[in-house]
Amino acid sequence: MYTFIVILILIVCVALALAVLVQNSKGGGLAANFSAPNQVLGVRKTTETIEKITWGLAIALVVLSLAATTAIPRHSAEASINTEVDVTAAKSVTPAATAAPVATEAAAETAE
Repeated sequence: MYTFIVILILIVCVALALAVLVQNSKGGGLAANFSAPNQVLGVRKTTETIEKITWGLAIALVVLSLAATTAIPRHSAEASINTEVDVTAAKSVTPAATAAPVATEAAAETAE
């Protein structure tokens, strides 16, 4: 599920970037090509449509990001971290336990 949401986020990001690039802050951009007054989608309608698409994609990006945060697989990561900590602790305890008798034997031999 998490991978699916991440793929959707990437698609929305690309679409949002394209929607922003199509717009022109001064009223030009894609809307400037539709300047005939008898068209159904005139300059104003095209600009409003692109703006609505941009807002919709921005909202979708926020919602998908929140969904991805809740869908992050947490249990497997915590279990692997706990396993690594247990293995590391076991390795560090074992050499110390075997080294202690050797150290006491060496100390006893030097004392004699």
